[in-house]
Amino acid sequence: MMVTNWKDFKESLNLTPEEEELVRLEESLIAAVVEAREQSGLTQKQLSELCGVKQPVIARLESAAHSPQINSMIKILKPLGYTLAVVKEKAVLR
Repeated sequence: MMVTNWKDFKESLNLTPEEEELVRLEESLIAAVVEAREQSGLTQKQLSELCGVKQPVIARLESAAHSPQINSMIKILKPLGYTLAVVKEKAVLR
């Protein structure tokens, strides 16, 4: 079967609910980084120079080509005025 759209591709992965949640979390994190960079008026290259992470790493992060590494995320977020935090989830009924 040839997959022709994102919905079909996603369904073909047969992800568990936990895996789907992880994908959503990564998508949210990446979107927040892109938004923070753009709101700061920085290019990927400028951010790279500020945080000491190579520009291709930032590009791969923003395109979701790789899962973000925590140490890279912390370095990238710092010059944007952000940090990572661990927060308790709201209670989930199961």
